[in-house]
Amino acid sequence: MKYTTQMDAAKKGIVTEQMKVVAQKENMTEDTLRELVGKGQVVIPANHNHVNLDPEGVGQGLRTKINVNLGISKDCCNMDKEFEKVEKALALKAEAIMDLSSYGETEKFRQRLIDISQAMIGTVPIYDAIGFYDKDLKEISAQEFIDVVEKHAQDGVDFMTIHAGINRATAKKFKENKRLTHIVSRGGSLLFAWMELTGNENPFYEHYDEVLEICEKYDVTLSLGDACRPGSIHDSTDASQIEELIVLGELTKKAWEKNVQVMIEGPGHMAINEIKGNMMLEKRLCHGAPFYVLGPIVTDVAPGYDHITSAIGGAIAASNGADFLCYVTPAEHLRLPTLDDMREGIIASKIAAHAADIAKGVKGARQWDDEMSKARANLDWERMFELAIDPEKARRYRKESMPEHEDSCSMCGKMCSMRNMKKIMEGEDVTIR
Repeated sequence: MKYTTQMDAAKKGIVTEQMKVVAQKENMTEDTLRELVGKGQVVIPANHNHVNLDPEGVGQGLRTKINVNLGISKDCCNMDKEFEKVEKALALKAEAIMDLSSYGETEKFRQRLIDISQAMIGTVPIYDAIGFYDKDLKEISAQEFIDVVEKHAQDGVDFMTIHAGINRATAKKFKENKRLTHIVSRGGSLLFAWMELTGNENPFYEHYDEVLEICEKYDVTLSLGDACRPGSIHDSTDASQIEELIVLGELTKKAWEKNVQVMIEGPGHMAINEIKGNMMLEKRLCHGAPFYVLGPIVTDVAPGYDHITSAIGGAIAASNGADFLCYVTPAEHLRLPTLDDMREGIIASKIAAHAADIAKGVKGARQWDDEMSKARANLDWERMFELAIDPEKARRYRKESMPEHEDSCSMCGKMCSMRNMKKIMEGEDVTIR
């Protein structure tokens, strides 16, 4: 039996090769996974043209996944340096990479990335359109925006951020409800400006059926962008954000009718006490579709440390239903991240994702921690390093400050509780001096 997309296959009772791989990774039965994909509660972004993809699932009951943003821009267009980041992101086992390139040889960068990456690849076509056509924003036609979507799909992109929810009505709501930080989504601000300059409807909303046809043809997962996400905790959970979320829920149902897989993108900046309610709202208004969040960043006053503010928000969000975390680096709001910034952002996001998986009861999550605890109790340093989220840093810290006695660390020495309890429990004498 033939099928067009993973969702189409699932509805027809077909377990695809990608489903088999994901089910094994997630310790889930193939039939359970297939049912979740058919309902839209899990997506498996897997473009037919991304031939070396190692598929991952995103959604209900699965491990929380993380995404890394990369790409060339006008100020930083060194392709080789960006590919150093790609290689490191893949080595650190990020499940997804988003190519946010907006200047220069964007097509070459994207195609090379898809060729080498086993991780799923995402893009934001409107970024590429600006550089690709080399026109003023208001001169780009609606059809030209759609054509870029098709080009990315042909190249093998697994998921695309499409800001279809900021239509004329949403824009009117935004203008009627003033914000402290306006529209901070890059794609959202470009589309808002285009609508204001041309007087036309958002092309991705007006021609949504054509976008769906492209996504169905190549099995591109639609990541419905949150153009009105809050850019400060002052603006969170306001009329603009909720208005757009309602539209995204409507667009989700239309996509499912065409068997197009959908994720919903979410905030943004948000105080801790609002996160749980926002996760519930998204799942309710968008019919259980997987939720993909940037952060949320829980305070606005920590530039240089936003990998921490976002990890705090990400752990809370994912433990309350978010399925996919977009990493944030220490360079957020300040500059393009360096290789070291990227590494710090990935590790922080992985910690947040795993902490949430423990809370959600994801199969195998607690087992990892139990194994680490056993290694600590046994003073098995090598095993601790093997189990660490960041083995490289753990080894380096240990090496930089070696204790007098190998069975302790330089903080406690012979007063180490693990060392002394191990000895006592095994019937040995304990000597402190």
